Amino acid sequence: MRKWSRKNSLGGLKLRSEMDAREAEVLRSLVGAVTGLLSDRAQSAPEDDLAALTGLRSGNTIPPDDPRLARLLPDFHRSEPGSPDADRAGLNSALRGLHEPEIIEAKVAAGTVVLDTLPAEGGKIVLTPEQADAWLTALNDVRLALGTALGIENDTPDQLDPNDPRAPHLDVYHWLTWMQDSLLQALIS
Repeated sequence: MRKWSRKNSLGGLKLRSEMDAREAEVLRSLVGAVTGLLSDRAQSAPEDDLAALTGLRSGNTIPPDDPRLARLLPDFHRSEPGSPDADRAGLNSALRGLHEPEIIEAKVAAGTVVLDTLPAEGGKIVLTPEQADAWLTALNDVRLALGTALGIENDTPDQLDPNDPRAPHLDVYHWLTWMQDSLLQALIS
């Protein structure tokens, strides 16, 4: 993949890069997997009679069991153990039920922008600033999900032992990090 660049044209600012077929295949697969996880979560929401009457959407009220989804859809409120508001399960449940559908919708929409603007066989990528924002969101979501699956922590080394089964996936994680940083730098410069 080439570093992202910006180009001002009569049609406005464009962000450009190029990706080979293998890179495009990997990115499409990862974005598709995360989008699928999120879509499955949205479809698992229980039916709500009041929501059906009012037209308001409601989502799951319990946190996801899947650690990747828990990272993408964290609790709204975390309190310190022993604090007066330490037990906020009811608040988190209510907030999750109200807001999770729109959060998932926004994340899936960002992933869809990547899938729609990334040539399946690789090649040139040209994005508007709005599309670049969606790419940044989707890349971040993929990094969060992959990082959770790999158990990446602050103290995870940049290189793993070649015999570690996570080693090739860590390289993909670093590639996604570089791509996200390059796009962000091109967008803000």
